Amino acid sequence: MSVLSVNKVKLNAKAEDKFEAIRLAGKLLVDAGHAAPEYIEKMIERENTLSTYMGGGLAIPHGTQDSKGLIKSTGLSIVQLPEGVDFGDGEKAQLVIGIAALGDEHMEILTNVAMICSEEENMERIVKAESAEEIIGIFESGMGA
Repeated sequence: MSVLSVNKVKLNAKAEDKFEAIRLAGKLLVDAGHAAPEYIEKMIERENTLSTYMGGGLAIPHGTQDSKGLIKSTGLSIVQLPEGVDFGDGEKAQLVIGIAALGDEHMEILTNVAMICSEEENMERIVKAESAEEIIGIFESGMGA
């Protein structure tokens, strides 16, 4: 099972609030078999204690430390929100990337994602992408896959 695949990318999504956006990202991970359904609530719990908004239109929600047992395999989900969703303090996320990671893979994936998305050109391409394949291509080239 690959870390990122077409069935884990949602284009042109709309969310009422950050929690709905996080649930969309979590559901993609659950539906793909990376995590148990309870993992989504752990992602919400994490957001309630510490915002996963990274700046520049990017949020990277993930579960709490005690949610590791709910993860079956490492995976990424990508929710593209062209209109953006408020993540607090007037900050809008246009890209919500859910992470479920086994063991220590979490930090490596988080770093890779942050590096790719820290380049404005990449963020713009991802937010404007019209296909899941296009988004996956940007991430795979950035992760050296």
